[in-house]
Amino acid sequence: MKRLQSLSFTIIFFLATSCGSLNSINPLSLLTGNTWALSTLMGKELDLSQFVGGVPSLNFLDGGKLSGFSGCNNFSGNFSLENTAVKLDPGAITKKACPGSGEQDFLSAIDKVGQLKVDKNKLTLFDGDTELMSFIPKGD
Repeated sequence: MKRLQSLSFTIIFFLATSCGSLNSINPLSLLTGNTWALSTLMGKELDLSQFVGGVPSLNFLDGGKLSGFSGCNNFSGNFSLENTAVKLDPGAITKKACPGSGEQDFLSAIDKVGQLKVDKNKLTLFDGDTELMSFIPKGD
């Protein structure tokens, strides 16, 4: 009987500690561990013809630094994060001429971002309840 009680206690302990660790995951550690490739924009699948240079991406770096690719130009700026509230500032952007509206649509959406939801397989950026963009980790 003591063995059963000990086993039950051990199982309950592991369940309690594992559930607690899931709730304490820092979103910053998930953001900075990936290059995030754009998957949807304004609730729609990407029209790759609007991004002639490739799929836009974001890189969240240590110290609140942000870098990325808009589908045509590179940028380097900053981000701030507090819980699920996030502010993105693309900062300096290269100035290549870009056909299509994809880059402008992407950068306009970045300016509206106020909240995020992130796990190891998906990053979603919101303006209030409106989903602006979603990203997936870019394969190396």
